[in-house]
Amino acid sequence: MSKNKVTIMKVCFTAKGTTLDALMEERFGRAPYFIIIESGTGSFEAIQNPFADGGGGVGPKAAQVLIANNVNALVSGQVGGNAQEVLAAAGIAMYTYRTGKSVRDAFDQFTKKTLEQSA
Repeated sequence: MSKNKVTIMKVCFTAKGTTLDALMEERFGRAPYFIIIESGTGSFEAIQNPFADGGGGVGPKAAQVLIANNVNALVSGQVGGNAQEVLAAAGIAMYTYRTGKSVRDAFDQFTKKTLEQSA
């Protein structure tokens, strides 16, 4: 008899704050925080983006933060081309969310599979 295994995904949301009620940040590389939610349990952690205020080329550097945290998917408004390449090479799926609401709303849309998958 086999048990049904729940696949736990780590999903990253670009946010302006550190809670699930924080507003989503549209710009991936410039997001002040990354909120990583485990889809199976709903537990989350907020990670400060050390590159949010950096010079050019912050997208690929920010992508490394997601890779280091074993993220499976990213939900953001827009992701630059160089960051997309790094994320795609790491096997991280990208989804677009542009309504400007909370991380909680974006996670709800993600779980309902209503978000558009990008590149």
